[in-house]
Amino acid sequence: MRTLNAFSPVTLSRRFFIAGAALALASIGVRATQANAIIGKAVQITGEVTRKQAERLEGLKAGASLMDHDFVKTGKESFASLELGDDTSLLLGSETELLIDTFIAGQGGVIELGTGQMVFDRPEGLAKIDLTVRTAFGMIGVRGTKFFAGPSRGAFAVFVEHGLVEVSGGGVTRQVAPGQGVEIASVGAAPGEITQWGEARIREAYASAGIR
Repeated sequence: MRTLNAFSPVTLSRRFFIAGAALALASIGVRATQANAIIGKAVQITGEVTRKQAERLEGLKAGASLMDHDFVKTGKESFASLELGDDTSLLLGSETELLIDTFIAGQGGVIELGTGQMVFDRPEGLAKIDLTVRTAFGMIGVRGTKFFAGPSRGAFAVFVEHGLVEVSGGGVTRQVAPGQGVEIASVGAAPGEITQWGEARIREAYASAGIR
């Protein structure tokens, strides 16, 4: 009888509840650890740059740690150089908003460019990563490269210096190779035809992200 009672519905329910609670607590602990994990740092800050972490808004200073879900915003005539992992750099131009959704060093993740312009830089020869950049104009699929994304000459544009990116919008995907650029005229529109960018336009785009 004791053996049967040990496996009665009430006992099983209690055991499952305890086990479920333990798993839930463990899951919460893992999420908390992940949420608090340092994924990078601010390398150089020029002007007024803020970081919102959870509900806390503060000025971002050089040397400050970065974590998943950090929202970084640069003010007018302000710039930020960020480092994710040991070998991935993000250069943010003036009046730019960027959300680091998730990032795992050496693997990739998701970041969101709200407004403004940025240069993503990962040296050639390193292992490819799987990174997605969300924007209001479309998605940018990155596999390890250096590229510019943001407003350029009246349109949202993507220019690739080295590597390869896929720019998707309006149901169309374009592969952009080194030296090439592509424009998206408006939110919801498809990326236009791929073109070769000249030196003047490249310098102009990089300068908007703080690269002189």
